[in-house]
Amino acid sequence: MSDSETMPPATAPEAPGSAPALAKEALEIASGYAFAGPALDLGALLWDGVCLPDAQVRIPLPMLNRHGLVAGATGTGKTKTLQLIAEQLSAQGVPVFLADIKGDVSGISAPGQPNEKVRERARDVHQDWVATGFPAEFYALGGIGHGIPVRATITDFGPLLLSKVLQLNRTQEQSLGLIFHYADTKGLELVDLKDLRAVVTFLTSDEGRPELKDIGGLSTATAGVILRSLTAFEAQGMADFFGEPEFDTADLMRTASDGRGIVSVLELPAVQDKPALFSTFLMWLLADLFHDLPEVGDADKPKLVFFFDEAHLLFHDASKAFLDSVTQTVRLIRSKGVGVFFVTQTPKDVPSDVLAQLGNRVQHALRAFTPDDQKALRATVKTFPDSAYDLEELLTGLGTGEAVVTVLSEKGAPTPVAATRLRAPESLMGPVEPAALDEAVKASPLHGRYAQAVDRESAYERLNASRGAKGPDEMKTTPRAAPKAAPKTAPKTKDDPSVVEQVVGSGMFKSLARSLGTQIGREITRSIFGTARRRR
Repeated sequence: MSDSETMPPATAPEAPGSAPALAKEALEIASGYAFAGPALDLGALLWDGVCLPDAQVRIPLPMLNRHGLVAGATGTGKTKTLQLIAEQLSAQGVPVFLADIKGDVSGISAPGQPNEKVRERARDVHQDWVATGFPAEFYALGGIGHGIPVRATITDFGPLLLSKVLQLNRTQEQSLGLIFHYADTKGLELVDLKDLRAVVTFLTSDEGRPELKDIGGLSTATAGVILRSLTAFEAQGMADFFGEPEFDTADLMRTASDGRGIVSVLELPAVQDKPALFSTFLMWLLADLFHDLPEVGDADKPKLVFFFDEAHLLFHDASKAFLDSVTQTVRLIRSKGVGVFFVTQTPKDVPSDVLAQLGNRVQHALRAFTPDDQKALRATVKTFPDSAYDLEELLTGLGTGEAVVTVLSEKGAPTPVAATRLRAPESLMGPVEPAALDEAVKASPLHGRYAQAVDRESAYERLNASRGAKGPDEMKTTPRAAPKAAPKTAPKTKDDPSVVEQVVGSGMFKSLARSLGTQIGREITRSIFGTARRRR
């Protein structure tokens, strides 16, 4: 056959295993994901119920710090999506933080097990699937459960987050802020719950009440509520979450010797019945990162990607001040190289001001069995850009491991909405054995640093010591001969030191303060959430 007689490409027979030509609409969608730079592969495009493996759906790596949302009904594959994204981030040298609510993410550290479902999924999306485990560290709040203990001091947790945990109202939250202000300015370190209880008790005593008189005071009723909340909190077995050694969030940003990012997995099954606690602790970790990281602007890849699971628990019954702080933290932490993905059931679980900051979206199937479900479905559809799909119909018909995706392109513009059959994770899709988990924890170089709790001298011991002193001079480190005391009838001036001031002024206390790092100016270095950290 001559060249002039060559069959036109449009009618040439397809090679075995090749995909049919894309429809015009599908081609337009696929072109929106044809990125030139490094990207994460999510899966292949779905169009008219057919998977088109040559049309790959991807997220540009530099856009992962523009935040995101992974949503969908229970059982639709959200956890596997997290695992898939975490694996690829780790492979690209980006550290990842994951909260493991149900205990089934620990498998990311072990190679996956090939089976027919995995092979079928890999064929559908043209995935070169290879069983692979990824470097991981396992943590547990307060050491409850399997993992390296994660603790925070009361001082560094801050009044706003603690108010959320203790479920205080606005007035009580403001009073707690006043208590922290006093402790900060007096250099009283609040390490654990008994330190805070000691300061509250002191400030409502006859001796301590004048300390706050000039800045609003602390009512006995409000102090009583705070003390009862602390007692109830401790009775629920939650005292272990506060103390030392405090967790250094810089440990979340490490890479392994082979250059892959370490996946930090916070094991939460042992505390999943305490949602207010673990969701607020996750926010503390994020706020601490925000407080300490320098500005980096737009980087080639994120320094860390933080997955915030069960995000609706964070916002439930939250005060306006708390929500404002979440919004501001999410808005500003991008420039510090941290990407945040909220994971929940529907976008309506996330306040609109926060949702507006989430540029990358992976929406799994939604149910529409009740009027409330149908309302949530319509609200979800409205959060997506205009689409060639009937999204209401599509979102109720997606299968497990399928999702509707839109991300930010390399230029920062939203990509076309793409129904996607997602890739299969290459690590184990399930938990590792508890014995293997414990072995990995004990083998970690961080275990020796955080495993053993430390109870050093802090506000509780200092205030108790002050009550046992007979006079101000007995708390001085330099002995004096019988001092000439002021006449008993002389009025107390504003310059006369209080008992706490005498303790703070003692040589012993100053020596301790120097060993801890300066306490002066601590309050003005508190972050948006009122958290405070020792400088590293």
